[in-house]
Amino acid sequence: MDEGMILRAATADDAEALAAIYGDACLHGPGTFEEIPPDAAEMAARRAAVVARGLPYHVAELDGRVAAYAYASPFRPRTGYRYTAEDSVYVAPWAKGRGLGKALLTRVIADCEPLGLRQLMAVIGGSENAASIALHRSLGFEVQGVIKGVGFKLGRWMDIVMMEKSLNGGTGTPPGGPGLPLGGG
Repeated sequence: MDEGMILRAATADDAEALAAIYGDACLHGPGTFEEIPPDAAEMAARRAAVVARGLPYHVAELDGRVAAYAYASPFRPRTGYRYTAEDSVYVAPWAKGRGLGKALLTRVIADCEPLGLRQLMAVIGGSENAASIALHRSLGFEVQGVIKGVGFKLGRWMDIVMMEKSLNGGTGTPPGGPGLPLGGG
């Protein structure tokens, strides 16, 4: 892990940096199947929606620059999924391999536990996305399956790798509290 790294909660002021990091992933990587990069206003709105649900959204800074971010969001909108969240981790190309993703995901996991969540899901774009798969595996996520050719990006069909980490006893304990606020259905 990079010793000069600072982890902190993301703020509205980070929108430009979030848009730049995510924009690169949209245009060049398998980590998201979104192909048109959202602008800073859209990234600010997305961050605000996550935070409004009481979920974690963090950035890592290197040398005063936002170099990576990670957050948890509802896994699916139906109320039956209220004890499950999905993590997302994005690292700027110039900052990869410095431990930022692991530090951020560790913080997100720690922040999800007190919320009473039972499962944290990773929906990893591209079965060739070895760095993301290794990151999640190193923090106790287990592969639950691969969905073949579900997305088309960068001129080819891409898989998604489903990984899962149990929190708070997983399915071995009854849920505590109301879970995440979700939509109907």
